[in-house]
Amino acid sequence: MATAQVRVLFILLAVSLAEDVKLKYKPASKPVRLFTEEELQRFNGREEGQPIYMAVKGVVFDVSRGKEFYGKDAPYNALVGKDSSRAVAKMSLDPADLTSDTTGLTEEQLESLDSIFEGTYKAKYPIVGYTAERLLKEDGSPNTDFKPEDQAHFQIKDEF
Repeated sequence: MATAQVRVLFILLAVSLAEDVKLKYKPASKPVRLFTEEELQRFNGREEGQPIYMAVKGVVFDVSRGKEFYGKDAPYNALVGKDSSRAVAKMSLDPADLTSDTTGLTEEQLESLDSIFEGTYKAKYPIVGYTAERLLKEDGSPNTDFKPEDQAHFQIKDEF
């Protein structure tokens, strides 16, 4: 009898752990893609029924679940449809900060960017792609000089 109870307990524990792992490591439902600046602008939350995309550190997230924050007339709508890394780092909605350019940010702002990138965007929203400016030159040709490891605050785990 005790052996049967141990087996049942073991099965319940295994099922519980499997469900926990399944929730934490959900595979992407769509393949990721490369977005040009113009393509990303189309996903700015202003058109009903269209997904809402936002890029941070060149990684494009589907923030549609946060429609109350990022949708039309929402408080953070200015951040969507573009790479807003600088604005996220500075916690700013100033139009001059709505850019991917992190040049001149303080160490504290760069750490804030990393923290928000990991703790908010990567934790809550699915990755749907990357910005083309990370990998391409303005003429669309490959940027052979781009080396992710040379970028400020690059971490290989950002890519996965």
